[in-house]
Amino acid sequence: MRTSIWFVRHGQTEANRARRYLGRGDSPLTEYGLRQHAAAANRLRPLPFTHAIASPTQRTRALAETLLQHRSIPLREDPRWIEVDQGLWEGLTYREVTRRFPSDAQARWALGVDGRPTGGESLAEAAARVAAAWQELLATYRGGRILVATHATPIQLVLCLCCNTPIADHWRWRIDLGSITALDVYGASIIIRTVNTVPPLGG
Repeated sequence: MRTSIWFVRHGQTEANRARRYLGRGDSPLTEYGLRQHAAAANRLRPLPFTHAIASPTQRTRALAETLLQHRSIPLREDPRWIEVDQGLWEGLTYREVTRRFPSDAQARWALGVDGRPTGGESLAEAAARVAAAWQELLATYRGGRILVATHATPIQLVLCLCCNTPIADHWRWRIDLGSITALDVYGASIIIRTVNTVPPLGG
């Protein structure tokens, strides 16, 4: 029995365009980001999804609503699929972080997966919640085709989990804004269907 999971990263926001840390907060989608959502919906339109999950942010809700147009399946929000909590770094650029929190920034990078932004969450903590959400998804929706509207880091962490890759190497998986990543799960075997496919924009 195959369980098919399709992850979609939200489109570009104003914070993304300005290269600002964006975790649990929100930032308005750009016009380009809205076009990315429409392109993903067009690419996935033929697929008969059975379930849909979204991270509880405005940008992923907007993505899910676009992807689920003309579909009758309900949307369930799950906070475990949210981006890494950036704490007091939220909304800042890297340069602003190193100026305001120089010692904290140095400590974060020195501690590896256990380092965290000021008042935020470590990669190890994020990986634990994403792993729990992943296992629950497979157990609950066995045999289904599931759509997950989420962020870059949770997708990277799932790929690390499936490929037995250390989470410290999560950055090796490139997950662009508006991209699609799909996995087919057959019991304990996982087939990677596609990673970081960016549908062409229409118009």
